[in-house]
Amino acid sequence: MKLYDRRKVLTRLASLPLLGAAGQARAAWPDRPIRLIVPFAAGGSPDVICRLLGSELAKSLGQAVVIDNKPGASGNIGTLDLARSAPDGYTLGYANVGTLSINLSLFSTLPYQRDTQLMPVAMMGFVQNALVVRRDLGVKSVAELVALARSRPGKLTMGSAGNGTTGHLGGELFKSQTKTFVVHVPYRGSPQAIQDLMGGQVDMMFDNLSSIGPHIRGGRVMALAVSGSRRSPAFPDLPTLKESGLPDYEIVAWGGIVAPAGTPRDVVQRLNTEIGRIMTSPSTAERWANISWEPLAGPPERLFEQARREQPVWADVIRRSGAKLD
Repeated sequence: MKLYDRRKVLTRLASLPLLGAAGQARAAWPDRPIRLIVPFAAGGSPDVICRLLGSELAKSLGQAVVIDNKPGASGNIGTLDLARSAPDGYTLGYANVGTLSINLSLFSTLPYQRDTQLMPVAMMGFVQNALVVRRDLGVKSVAELVALARSRPGKLTMGSAGNGTTGHLGGELFKSQTKTFVVHVPYRGSPQAIQDLMGGQVDMMFDNLSSIGPHIRGGRVMALAVSGSRRSPAFPDLPTLKESGLPDYEIVAWGGIVAPAGTPRDVVQRLNTEIGRIMTSPSTAERWANISWEPLAGPPERLFEQARREQPVWADVIRRSGAKLD
């Protein structure tokens, strides 16, 4: 090969990485719609929260955020789909206390690995559960419900949004602390359970204020208490279960956004910044309050730190209640 030809070839080869980098730089993220997997049924608390977040995130990113409900197996089906997705920033997922903490003890084996297949993006906040009963049950306080349940062991029924949810395990904790026997009836999401509660097919349930709140305000169910350590700002007249005679009772549901492991760090940081701004913006405060969601923000790691901190707590509740699924 002539020296001139060799130099020309080497020059062309040397320019290829630069052209590739320039091409990558031009394809700035995001340049197409983003899919947000919600591993729970439409109409439930996670769905409501994610639709509000998605609409705001679309404005700030300039791309549509498409909600993809994939319910089933206590959130495992949708979370597995996320874990198997390309780590390119175009598939995100909602993750909560169930998929990040509870399921690790609820199931003998999980189809996904939290710490190796998922990466935290942003903590979004938390919501309390409410203990509610059908309006014609004839009770107006936690003490009256406990007395009724003790007088009719195995006769009352407790609906929930599904096995392993905070509604289910919160109910199991309630039964354990009050020494009552109530039959658990799991549903495939809050909407179906709430419908049957209002229709008289089940007697009571614990559910996120985000989904049960409108029915409390509308007088369609009777609310007795909330599950956190303090009263909910959205329902200040409702006592806590601690105030209602269960001093050791405290449960809140929380959630955030995760991505497949390997998602570029700059994309994760951009999402964390945008989500944090949305959660704490005065312009969205009223909308979060309307669904009883108490927003939080912080670095990505905060989400998994919360998950690891609560995992042994839920493991103990599951062990004591016998709620393990396999």
